[in-house]
Amino acid sequence: MIDTLNTTLRKLPEWPLYIIGFLPAVWLLWLGVNGGLGVEPIKELEQQLGILALQFLIASLCVTPLRRYAGINLLKFRRAFGLLGFGYICLHLLTWLALDMVFLWSQIVEDITERPYIMVGMAAFLLLVPLALTSTKGWIRRLGPRWQKLHRLVYLAVPLGAVHFMMQERVWTAQLITYLVLAFGIVGIRMIWIRRRRVARRLGP
Repeated sequence: MIDTLNTTLRKLPEWPLYIIGFLPAVWLLWLGVNGGLGVEPIKELEQQLGILALQFLIASLCVTPLRRYAGINLLKFRRAFGLLGFGYICLHLLTWLALDMVFLWSQIVEDITERPYIMVGMAAFLLLVPLALTSTKGWIRRLGPRWQKLHRLVYLAVPLGAVHFMMQERVWTAQLITYLVLAFGIVGIRMIWIRRRRVARRLGP
């Protein structure tokens, strides 16, 4: 059954995932225009875009564990998950800058420096920028082994994104706990793999 699933996944193109992945943004825009985002539509839009970003980034981290432990091969779609996550982060940030802060740069700088959760979110965003810019096959060839080392920054950026979300929430919901467990759990598993690999290299054949 897993082999059949993987064969089907290999036949699927990557590009429809980008279209499907941004449909929630279109839906949120429609809700916003038609008064469907509650009494604080800008805040709700901002939050939902951030949650979608976190969901796609966590999905990108889940690809390797799924392949290793469940045999499901989604490697073909990992870049799409990551870029969709980054795209939603950009929309999340743009909503805050344009609709919430209306590009009042002095107020923006003040908020960044005085609100720790914004500083954490900005740190996560800045870590992801070089990963998004170097996600093409051309950059993979140019950077060689350094590309993989650079893209390990995602294992810092995603937990920071989860912490950014946690710091804004006043109540520990099941959704928040799930994101924290997945973000830190997957990173923890990854660190164990890296440590085991280093030990194996040290011990030799």
